[in-house]
Amino acid sequence: MPMGALRAFSNRALRWVSRAIAIEIALSGPAALAGPALLFDANDGKVLYAEDHDDVWYPASLTKMMTAYLTFEALKQGTIKLDTKLTQSELSHSQPPSKIGMPIGAQMDVELALQSLIIKSANDVAVMLAEGISGSQEVFVTRMNATAKRLGMSRTNFANPNGLPAPEQLTTARDLAKLSAALLAEYPQYGALWGMVDMRVGRIRIRSHNALLKIYEGADGMKTGFTCDSGYNVVATATRDGHRLVAVVLGEASGASRSLRAANLLEHGFQYRVWEEALRPVTLGSLEMQADARATAVSVRDQVMGYTCGGRKRPAVAKVRQKRLEAAKQRLAAPGKAGATSAPSIQPAAQPATQPATQPTAQPAAGVVPPVTPVAPPTAAPAPAKK
Repeated sequence: MPMGALRAFSNRALRWVSRAIAIEIALSGPAALAGPALLFDANDGKVLYAEDHDDVWYPASLTKMMTAYLTFEALKQGTIKLDTKLTQSELSHSQPPSKIGMPIGAQMDVELALQSLIIKSANDVAVMLAEGISGSQEVFVTRMNATAKRLGMSRTNFANPNGLPAPEQLTTARDLAKLSAALLAEYPQYGALWGMVDMRVGRIRIRSHNALLKIYEGADGMKTGFTCDSGYNVVATATRDGHRLVAVVLGEASGASRSLRAANLLEHGFQYRVWEEALRPVTLGSLEMQADARATAVSVRDQVMGYTCGGRKRPAVAKVRQKRLEAAKQRLAAPGKAGATSAPSIQPAAQPATQPATQPTAQPAAGVVPPVTPVAPPTAAPAPAKK
């Protein structure tokens, strides 16, 4: 395809994605909660933006970042290797989706397990890694909490290696920022794993949930997470001109709004990094603890866009289905139709269990930046507008 045609195709795809994101945010409603957020420079740890960064939150699958950290640590220590075989146990097999779903007794090597953990966010594989490294999930969780304490994650507690709902599974935006900084600094050799857009298990192709890898210029990692109580979470990294920024976003109402808020934070950082570092020269360690930081996690279940969470259905989708239903009834009841007597009772199609974040069919080319909220440059660097 000629370069001009490819560029035009990419721009059309990007406009499609932007409209889809705008619709998602519009449907999320004005009462949507703006959850914790934090932006920092991975090169020096300077904090560029922080909002409710010490509020306790449910990490969901961002928990798997710690599982990956301990796997990298085990590889460094030589207790496992990339070709070490992990076995699907009864416990790992019993984990609910998202999962790979191998039968009990089936095996997978550590290298493929890491890909499955990060890209697929496989809950069963997280338990397989825990059992393969520490012998049992319980011992592994103890090691997770000890490591969190060592890394200075003072308000974090883990109850399992995959982030499935548990009241005692807690963290903060600051603590997740510390974990991501440790992963990037201590294990750069595994950096490519965080930026993979897809993987294969046999003949099955599995795609990443991190939409920024496809639509944001410079995006190169890391991990997404979701439960009904936590909302849509992401730790997102992007690199431009030798500077890597990391955005932590928690508690968004949809996958699209999660991506847009992370992109807005990253764009703010790239535009005003020099200003921010000059005006607020604080790091993750020196950033003041919030005096009014929430000590207990709150559920955003009633604000999350999704059928399984008992939340709101998308009105646009419901309206289209109703119109189709009425049109079908009219066609069947119309006189002159062969075999038409009276309109039978038509039931609407079964609702899907979940509503996935809107995805374009075509993938825009790398290097294209989605529209972000414009920031007018005053005398001092502004912060991204709160929702």
